[in-house]
Amino acid sequence: MSVNTTPGSPGSSAPERRELQRRVVRVLAAGQVLGGLGTGATLSLGALLITDVSGSSAWSGMAATMATLGAALLAVPLARLAQTRGRRTSLSTGASIAVLGGVLVVSAAVLGSLLLLLAGILLMGSAQALNLQARFAATDLADADTRGRDLSLVVWATTIGAVTGPNLFEPGEAVGRALGLPPLTGGFVVSACAQALGAVVILVGLRPDPLLTAIAAEAAAARAGAGASAASTGARRSSGGLSVLRSNPTARRAVLTVAGSHATMVALMSMTPVHLTEHGASLSLVGSTISLHVAGMYALSPVFGALSDRLGARSVVLAGQVLFLASLLLALLGAQDATLVTVSLVLLGLGWSASIVAGSTLVSSAATPVQRPRLQGVSDSLMGCAGAAGGALAGPVLARAGFDGLAAVLLVLVLVVALAQREPRRHREAARVG
Repeated sequence: MSVNTTPGSPGSSAPERRELQRRVVRVLAAGQVLGGLGTGATLSLGALLITDVSGSSAWSGMAATMATLGAALLAVPLARLAQTRGRRTSLSTGASIAVLGGVLVVSAAVLGSLLLLLAGILLMGSAQALNLQARFAATDLADADTRGRDLSLVVWATTIGAVTGPNLFEPGEAVGRALGLPPLTGGFVVSACAQALGAVVILVGLRPDPLLTAIAAEAAAARAGAGASAASTGARRSSGGLSVLRSNPTARRAVLTVAGSHATMVALMSMTPVHLTEHGASLSLVGSTISLHVAGMYALSPVFGALSDRLGARSVVLAGQVLFLASLLLALLGAQDATLVTVSLVLLGLGWSASIVAGSTLVSSAATPVQRPRLQGVSDSLMGCAGAAGGALAGPVLARAGFDGLAAVLLVLVLVVALAQREPRRHREAARVG
């Protein structure tokens, strides 16, 4: 009888599986670089284009809102597609939807249609959804002691595209002019082309599919085990993401960490430009502050991934909440000092990086391979909704209580997340005493 020795298959060796995992991470990282090129265009150029088409700056904030909403709405469908057809199909589909969104945005600019423009940006939120799913795809075949590192490397790859993307706005405008397109649309042409190329990279490079391979290995292990074990696996197989959350406290804490940390970051970051400009800061200072914040979000993610593997993801989550606390205390006490606000934003980015990398690692560890896609989809959807809510509520809080008041409100959310992570330790200590 022949044995399947396809890399990563149940009959393959551990070195072959590890080699496949390394290739998966390389392909996902390449896709993230290309996908990151479009994120900046959606948020930055999108706000400007909405203002131009609508004739009012009051609509400019809808760029971030629609993109975030699109990511939240598409997270679960893309996760279900991953569960049935694999990561390769799901990620390439997400990129294709983002391409369609870019085409709609350019068409809306040509037609002068605000409604079509908002719909296009909504679909471009798919780029954010697949960006988030890609980090989870890096854990499908990862060993337990390298899961955090592999996830963080894919997160880090986003930095290249996110930093390079804004620098392509001017060349993109040249492309737009050459094609006879309206102003501010060239960057969306570049974004759509990058997403299309990313879809090709995923389709060609992600073979065999890491998630389907992991599910096949789990099924083979179940068949080789006792009948009761197989029946238990079958029961787990039928549960969806919400069912896992209801029955799995570890999954609930992990998802709370990701959602709460993202809401904290979005709320403070989105109001910082408003606060600084109201206090006389130049646009160059605002831009430098946000750039340093983005660097904090992504540049050290491999460090936090390695620490998650070495010290445990929960410890890194707590470290991330400590960084959040330091950031918010600086914002609370130094709201009138632009330098302290900048340092606060850097710490905010670092706290987000530690919390999201380690929290995502906990999400992946909280479920079996067949359960992971739906749990991860629910996590990404809640993360997007939390970010949108944080951004929406931050404005009224800033108007009523100021920047320091906003920081004080967010301190409560950070403490909730931190205390939720400490709960299992108290229970274990109580069990030992008993």
